Order: sequence, then structure tokens, then C-alpha cells
Amino acid sequence: MWSFFHKLGSPPWLYRISGSILRWLLPLTLIALCAGAVWGLFYTAPDFRQGNSYRIIYIHVPAAVVALAGYYVMAIAGAVSLIWKMKMADVAMKACAPVGAALTFIALVTGAIWGKPTWGTWWVWDARITSMLILLFLYLGVIALYEAFDNKEAAGKACAVLTLVGTVNIPIIYKSVDWWYSLHQPASIKFTGESSIDPSMLYPLLLMIGSFYALFTCALLMNMRLEILRRESRTGWVRKLVGA
Repeated sequence: MWSFFHKLGSPPWLYRISGSILRWLLPLTLIALCAGAVWGLFYTAPDFRQGNSYRIIYIHVPAAVVALAGYYVMAIAGAVSLIWKMKMADVAMKACAPVGAALTFIALVTGAIWGKPTWGTWWVWDARITSMLILLFLYLGVIALYEAFDNKEAAGKACAVLTLVGTVNIPIIYKSVDWWYSLHQPASIKFTGESSIDPSMLYPLLLMIGSFYALFTCALLMNMRLEILRRESRTGWVRKLVGA
């Protein structure tokens, strides 16, 4: 276990293993995304209340779920970077921020599109929506902090602290519909009780959630590979890789 942990701190090893993972994960992810989107958007029955407008859940829900999970990944990487001074954890934290920001933005935009026919408005200062907006600002804050510092070690420490402090927002997002009056509907998928969504609609949604997790992983690995090449550009193994 510890040997694997130490291997994760090796830029050449991480670059090589991430490339091997991407070679099979990326095509499978694209196939799963296409299959889930076609299944959910074109082959599920209309909702008895919302008609066809509910179909946006096959984009909105996976983007929101993975945006939240992505923040935990970034926070764990930040903690590892602070505690063990592992440079590759810092790379992972930096690589995670733009991917998480993109997913959060997609979740907010698709939520607004869904809210217009459902609530009659594009935006309300609902607890769930507002806390998701804060999540977007946290992701953007990490990106901005990295650009603001010339000293990348200091930038990593500042971003790690911001990321860890921001984790308090994640349980607020999860529980906001239970703690406050909210226009946002409660979770349709439940692990401790019966889900409120019909199985014919649930299965393509689960496929899309799994596909978005895989998409997040692919985007994260590609960003990490790019950042590794930037940081290691003067090393022998990178020069050999690019044929310099």
C-alpha cells in the first residue's frame, strides 16, 4: 500500500500509468455517455407532471453529483499536499479545479433551463442553488489563487487551505433541501429508502452518473498529465519523451 502511495508521488510513473488508463477509459466513457444520453433523452417516457422537460435531469443531475464529488477529490489532494508535501497531490488539486468548475457551471445552467418551465423563472435564491453558486466560486477561487502567485509552492498552500475551508459548503448543499424551505425538489435517488423515480427513468440516469464520473476522471488525468509536463519540462525524462 505504502509503495503504491510513494509511486503516486513520482511524475514519470504517474504520467505513464495515467496514459495507460486513458487509452481504455476514454473510449469507454464516450460510448457510455452517448448510450446514456440517447437512452435518457429519446427513449424514456415523459413524466406525468413535467412532460418532456424533466429529461434535462440526464445532464443536470450527473453534472451536479460529480461536481460535489470532485470537490472532495480536490480537498483530499489539498490535505495530502499540506500534510505530506507531495507535489503530485498539488498537481491533482490544480488539475481538478477547472473540471469541477465546468461541471458546476453546467449544473447551474441546466438547472436554470429546467427551472423556467417548472418554477416559472430562470433563477431564485434558493438554498440549494445558492450553495451550488458558492461551490462555483470556490472552484474559481482555487484557479485564481494559482494564477495570482508567482511562487507555486505558496500558491499550492493557499489553494489547499481554501479548499479545505470550503468543504463546509458540501454538506450544506446536500442537506439544504431538508434544512430550509426550498423550491428545489428532494433527492430522487435514495440509498436508505425507496427511490421516487421510476426504474425506467432511473437506469439511464445511473448510467449517465457513472459516465460523468468516468468523464471527470478522464479530464482530471489529462489535466494532470499536462501540468506534469509543464513542471517537469526541464527534466531528462520529459526531454526524452518529446524527442528533444
